[in-house]
Amino acid sequence: MSWRKFISVDVNKRFGKPCVTGTRITVDEVLSWMSEGRSFADIQLDFPEITEQQLRACLAYAADRERMTRSTP
Repeated sequence: MSWRKFISVDVNKRFGKPCVTGTRITVDEVLSWMSEGRSFADIQLDFPEITEQQLRACLAYAADRERMTRSTP
């Protein structure tokens, strides 16, 4: 999945942290909720503006970041 149309970085929003496009919800927040065991459905109950595709984009973004970290000496 390409996360690029679902995740954006704006230096004037949330201190430049990657956010779900069109929201102030950071990728870090989404990943934290998932690590606590919250399902997509649970997150969407609290934040109905987020789609499943956007939640999956957060995971894809994190996977890409991890790959980049491992490939950098």
